[in-house]
Amino acid sequence: MGHVPSNPQFLYSVRSTFTSAAVRAEFIAWLRDGHLADVVKAGALDAELVEFELAAEAPAGAIADVETRYHFASRAAFDAYANGPAIPLRAEGAAKFPPSRGMVMTRGFATSALRV
Repeated sequence: MGHVPSNPQFLYSVRSTFTSAAVRAEFIAWLRDGHLADVVKAGALDAELVEFELAAEAPAGAIADVETRYHFASRAAFDAYANGPAIPLRAEGAAKFPPSRGMVMTRGFATSALRV
């Protein structure tokens, strides 16, 4: 039997892939220099930056992905963020890191059911 949390949270994640190591470094600096904190100020309970390592079998020249993870108290709390404060934050990110810079972002949504 799995543990049933008393307060499941809503998880919003953004996985980013890159074709340029320089763009990856610039993106990480932007996250560290304020974007993660801005999302927390705008309603997230916390923010996490995950810098993946390349697998040994990765092709030469491959660039490791980056993922940001944000917990919200509920789906409703996330929806309030997404329909308000997220709009200018996403616009800033899209202006700095458009697809033409070789970056692809994939968003994920889930219930964070167990944290120990």
